[in-house]
This record gives sequence, C-alpha cells and structure tokens, in this order.
Amino acid sequence: MRIRIKKLHEDAVIPKYANFGDAAVDLVATRKWEDDYDNICYGTGLAMEIPDHHVGLLFPRSSVSKTDLRLCNAVGVIDAGYRGEVMLKFDKQGEKHYNIGDRVGQLMLVPIPSIQFVEVVNLPDSDRGTGGFGSTGN
Repeated sequence: MRIRIKKLHEDAVIPKYANFGDAAVDLVATRKWEDDYDNICYGTGLAMEIPDHHVGLLFPRSSVSKTDLRLCNAVGVIDAGYRGEVMLKFDKQGEKHYNIGDRVGQLMLVPIPSIQFVEVVNLPDSDRGTGGFGSTGN
C-alpha cells in the first residue's frame, strides 16, 4: 500500500517499519508544547492521506513506560478525510517527557468495513450471552 505523505516541517521523519513484520511505524516529534489543559502535545511535522475505508490508529510506544506521560485518548484515530498534522497529546503525570527528535508514538493503518446496522427485535443466543465487565473471569 502506498500512502501519500507531506512534510510540514523540515525535520520531519518519514515513518518506516523498524523490523519486517512490525504492525506499526514510529512517529518522531518535531515540536512540543503544552495546551490549555496542561497536556503535553507533540507534532510530527507530517500530514498524510489515509486511504478510503482505512483508519490510522495512534498508539503509545512501549517506551512511554519510561516517562510520566499517558496518551490522552488511549488510541488516537485518524480518519481518511483528515489532512492536518499528525499529533499526539499526552496527559502529563510528572516531569519525565519525550523531547523533540524522540520517537513519541506509533501509527498503524487498518482497513475498516462499511457497516450498515439492521435493527432487529431479538439477537441470536451465544455462549457468552449478556455477561459484561469481568464476566469471563480475571
């Protein structure tokens, strides 16, 4: 799959897979700021064209455990129609943060189905049934 990508900043790094078979590509910070809600924000200096019927999912890297940051929305969603800068916003829980030039997140592209909901009176039974939160054990 070919993705059109535009550098918005001269230091932007075009993402690539670190290893064969990796699910996501790393994103590098080109700028850093605090928003009005005391969150730490990172710009990647990149904009891209997510293909129709796909979504870009932004995840924290495992290295986030070495920081005092938590990705605000747990998983970021980039819809196919978005053409702005890819950014990540973290809840600041202390003083250990990523710096400009660090890999601050990862991007995964995933195909999405076109869903049509059909209202019914009853749903078929399943093994799980209506068991919710924690119903399958620890």
